[in-house]
Amino acid sequence: MRDRADFERYVEQRSARLLRMAYLLCRDWATAEDLTQTALAKAWLAWRRVGDNPDAYVYRILVNTHNSWWRRMWRREVPTGELPDLTDPGVEDTLDDRDVLRAALATLPPKMRAVLVLRYFEDLSDAEIAAILGCSEVTVRSQASRALAKLRVDPAMDWSRR
Repeated sequence: MRDRADFERYVEQRSARLLRMAYLLCRDWATAEDLTQTALAKAWLAWRRVGDNPDAYVYRILVNTHNSWWRRMWRREVPTGELPDLTDPGVEDTLDDRDVLRAALATLPPKMRAVLVLRYFEDLSDAEIAAILGCSEVTVRSQASRALAKLRVDPAMDWSRR
């Protein structure tokens, strides 16, 4: 049976990784921090029932909460006709591959993004990803394949120049 000390150890050991995963899902550090806190609060409420693999349980909470927030957020966004000026004209020259990768992930729908983040950043198997997302392994493989194909086709993501 899991107790408070066990949960505190889990948070201490895994919060940085959970925060990074949340950031990769939502692409904003402030939202990622909120998402991580919300996921950990939800996990705490069910901590005594969590099985032997708390990561899978918390990852599922993260993905489901992100999807829930994402569905609500699009209604609040207000499009703008003008982009703000860059404060530093050399910013474009200093972007590294991580920024390109984050931008590429941002072009994907939430489920495809979640599959790639869980597969390549969390190094989970298709079975673990399927359990977290509540779908079949075949769906995980097809989502991953389609996401990678979409990234290859996108002319803005010309990986051959890297």
